[in-house]
Amino acid sequence: MFVPVALLVLIQSIAVVPVTVTSRSPRVEVHEFSDAELSCEFKTENDENPRIEWKKIDKDVSFVYYDGHFVGPFHDRAEIKGATVRLRRVTQVDAGKYRCEVSAPLDSITLGETNVTLRVLVPPQTPLCDVPSSAVTGSQVELRCRDQHSIPPAVYTWFKDNRALPIRQPNATYTVNEFTGILTFQTVSRADTGQYHCEAKNGVGPAKSCHGTHMHIDDLNVAAVIAGVVLLCLIMFFCAFGACYAHRHGYFSRHRGSQHSGYSHPPKEVSDIFIPSQINSHFTED
Repeated sequence: MFVPVALLVLIQSIAVVPVTVTSRSPRVEVHEFSDAELSCEFKTENDENPRIEWKKIDKDVSFVYYDGHFVGPFHDRAEIKGATVRLRRVTQVDAGKYRCEVSAPLDSITLGETNVTLRVLVPPQTPLCDVPSSAVTGSQVELRCRDQHSIPPAVYTWFKDNRALPIRQPNATYTVNEFTGILTFQTVSRADTGQYHCEAKNGVGPAKSCHGTHMHIDDLNVAAVIAGVVLLCLIMFFCAFGACYAHRHGYFSRHRGSQHSGYSHPPKEVSDIFIPSQINSHFTED
């Protein structure tokens, strides 16, 4: 009696392994236009032919592999071995989160899943550079550099006359933000005249640079500014003088020269009015 009971307890104590799904690489990083492997491994309790599905999790959920076939944009550019999927020539459109689901109806737990995140790396592109062609001394000037396509985001280095500008330079007249690509001169001087270009790099591919642009710094022409101010004051003076003169001589009068000036002829006296009836009565008496 003791032996059968012990055997029953031993059988019940053996752990039952339901369907389990794992991935060797939950995060995958590959270069653009290369192949990407999305790992999915599973173990089942009883079911030897579980159903395997792959989905892409974006704002909406879409099938990648369903009912034994790849669907949508993955048709003819993906293959599956076991439950592991290989995508060929991936692009930025393929980046995102994927889910491997394994359904085993014969197991005590019938569904298992694991997620794999695909990141597609893009080397730097030629950055867009905004460099003013000229500026005046003492003004604030910003030079901008931006590459909107590289992944991970690029860091930037500015060059003046083909020499890199240090990001941290004691007593420098400029500041460089290597993450935004903005080079700022708080107060430019003639010494800042030169040819500037920017380089973008992110460690994925070779660095890329924009074409150099010459920036010329001119001194502020104080004499021209003073002459302009004096000329403006003279113009304003003569305009004010002309307005006062016109007002004094009635050129701004509302009724001057108007056909309806308000003037009316004086009324005629009664004796001056010619009445035909009086003429008729005069001839009758005669």
